[in-house]
Amino acid sequence: MIWSRAEAVPAIAAAAAATQTLRVGCRVFCNDYRHPVMLAKEAATLDLLSDGRLELGMGAGWLRGEYEAAGLPFDAAATRIERLEESVGLVKVLFSGEPVQHAGRFYRVSGFRGAPLPVQKPHPPLMIGGGGRRVLSLAAREADVVSFNFDNRSGVIGADGVRSGTADATAQKLSWVREAAGARFGMDEALVAELTSELRAAFAELRGTPGG
Repeated sequence: MIWSRAEAVPAIAAAAAATQTLRVGCRVFCNDYRHPVMLAKEAATLDLLSDGRLELGMGAGWLRGEYEAAGLPFDAAATRIERLEESVGLVKVLFSGEPVQHAGRFYRVSGFRGAPLPVQKPHPPLMIGGGGRRVLSLAAREADVVSFNFDNRSGVIGADGVRSGTADATAQKLSWVREAAGARFGMDEALVAELTSELRAAFAELRGTPGG
């Protein structure tokens, strides 16, 4: 059975209404659950109502059982990531307020102008989360924040996914991000080396604990 969680948009709105400085958002909106036109409109509205405190997280979706429970097709990971990439580009254009003429593989938008516009320019900080090379490379090219996850392309939480979270695997993911980001990569080599060392030490410590 798939247990439904609280819906993100009203929860974010409630958190924004109850605070004045807290930055709000979620990790992450599953791209396949919302058309990018609606996601852009919801995100811009949240940014407007929170006076520019939204951080927008987007992901390709990965939980097979959730898709099946909702009657949605669970496409191959490559297709889901390609759809996310198209959606990210479309959402950014919608945030600009310019009329959109878009005819892609997955989405067609004609004559639509994004409204309202977000307070933050050119758009709220974008976070893209994932655990495989292709989605992390997309994040490196397009996102302001890269969120590392297990590699869950199989659609279930299993041993292979957990193993993709080791210190060495995470260091590999960092190298993918650095390679794809090019000049956008904001971390110097010394900091990457330090983080990698800390990851290995933390993982070694966890392995030494009971049940680790």
